[in-house]
Amino acid sequence: MPETQVKRIVADVFGPNAVKELWTGNYEKVLPVTLQDFDIGAILPAVFYMFRFARRRGNGKFVPTFSQPSGGNQRKSVSIEEVARGLAEDAGFGGFETDVGQVILGDLLLAYCLENKNRLEGRHQKIQKVAPTHFFASWVDLPASVAHLRLVPETIMALLANQDGDSVRLSREGEKTWFPVGGRFDENVLLKAFAQGVRFSTIAGDRKGDRFDESEDVGIDQLLMVRIAQKIGQAPEEQRGTSGVISNQRPIATVAARHFSEDIRHFVRAYADVIPRHAFLELLESCIAVGLTTLFTSTVEAVFHWAEHGRLPENHEQRPAELLVDCSNGIDLELRDEAERSMADFVRRVERFPVILMALRILDWHAKNDREIRRKPISTSPDATEWINLLGDILTGEHARASWIHEFIETKVSELAEKLDGDYPNEANQLRDDIRQPNPVWRLAEVLTQVMGRHSTVKHLLDFLNSVFYVNRPNGLAASRKVQRAVIGENRRRQTDLRRLVFTDAVLDYLVHLHLLDPGANLRYRSLSLKRFLQILEERYGFYVEHAPPGLSVSNELLHRNRQSLERRLRDLGLFVGVNDAEAMKHLRPRFDRNGGPT
Repeated sequence: MPETQVKRIVADVFGPNAVKELWTGNYEKVLPVTLQDFDIGAILPAVFYMFRFARRRGNGKFVPTFSQPSGGNQRKSVSIEEVARGLAEDAGFGGFETDVGQVILGDLLLAYCLENKNRLEGRHQKIQKVAPTHFFASWVDLPASVAHLRLVPETIMALLANQDGDSVRLSREGEKTWFPVGGRFDENVLLKAFAQGVRFSTIAGDRKGDRFDESEDVGIDQLLMVRIAQKIGQAPEEQRGTSGVISNQRPIATVAARHFSEDIRHFVRAYADVIPRHAFLELLESCIAVGLTTLFTSTVEAVFHWAEHGRLPENHEQRPAELLVDCSNGIDLELRDEAERSMADFVRRVERFPVILMALRILDWHAKNDREIRRKPISTSPDATEWINLLGDILTGEHARASWIHEFIETKVSELAEKLDGDYPNEANQLRDDIRQPNPVWRLAEVLTQVMGRHSTVKHLLDFLNSVFYVNRPNGLAASRKVQRAVIGENRRRQTDLRRLVFTDAVLDYLVHLHLLDPGANLRYRSLSLKRFLQILEERYGFYVEHAPPGLSVSNELLHRNRQSLERRLRDLGLFVGVNDAEAMKHLRPRFDRNGGPT
């Protein structure tokens, strides 16, 4: 039966309005992002734009500025060659008018500012991404639709702005915040780090008024981005109506969300003017990858706790998923295999995540349409913990309206089972099987997830997982490889991805420099032993190096080799001081002196 027909049957039973909320893989009150693939490297320009205008980005003029109409129709993409040609025409960037000059300019653009689709090389490919080399990257509308970033920039902005209410608003005069929105740009920690030479317009919403001070000394990467923006002439339009509003919804993993915000703030404040710009951008991408990974795994663990107990864990109980790190980066095959086994256990659990989100959406729909529950409104934004705990009380039968809601759902389950009997007999029988699963919410959640296309739902979720881990990227913290595995009971083999947590050099550099900072307002360096650093990784991020994660059996000899691999890599990066084997003598050190240069 086609998906549209199944969806129509579900709509006949539950109503079209219910299907609009049920027929999705997301639940914004738990995690306010779209669970599909996205590119971490493309997030910051969208965040710059949202802090500047307090709205989501709409259409811009990047493609119309640099593309030539073909056959009377405006093209939808441009190449590096066309951008280089367009810049070379301007007096503000002279000296590149020749063919050779434009080739050199194109290579500079590809190296620093723009990226081709699928990260392909060459100057004739479609450009898909802009790098956050300067604030003026926010004037380039790449990706073509901000929705392709899956609401991740909006979530990061909401965490940093840390406001009350349902949506992000313009910051008020005198409001204390590290990240003011829509004004006081010199006080915004993130914009200040990327707005060298920018004179912001004093008119709110002025998309043409921000100017660059030509007397300012900037690097070639920043100057290239400035010239691209000057050629375009204005920032993209703001999305109109409710679609342009930035949701202030926060993830239910409140501790991980707070740590994410603190980590970005401390790292940018301490190092934006210390670490060379290109290296700083790489480490900031690692910062975002680590933060999103911990936020996602903490959310997954919290949701599984809710599914078992009907309550979200208290703040002091919240933990990220606990994963073994392969510090050898695949050189030690035994370590590689153990790290892959650790990640595989987590991935198997994650595949249950869509069913729990479906159960939450089912309960949410019935609860907010229940007259008695509506009489005692509960705020769900920016934090929906109280509301989700209420849904848990309904799930477990502890709420006063639980029995009525369960009976209503049971009636609908029986009606849906009758309609599915012909084409989906297995799902119909599953809906009726109240012996195996007495709770109708779980039966309905399982079946709706299946008829929506469980394979597709899980694939989108794993794509999102790959994105937050920044898999196989130089600044990421996970690697994957493809292997052929025999299919049980069948005479064939299937290709599958094996993922493992690793520490790339950029991630190690970031984590060490972040935690060498005293978390106080002055952000001075502090003494940090290797042992304490490893404890922080376990407690704050769930990254295990010298101990086996709970539930995973790893030999002490292998764990010792893992720690030795980490020590060796830290020493090679200039981040480790160890005079002898005594633990008390093993400390971490920074590579960058916050007083002015490399140590």
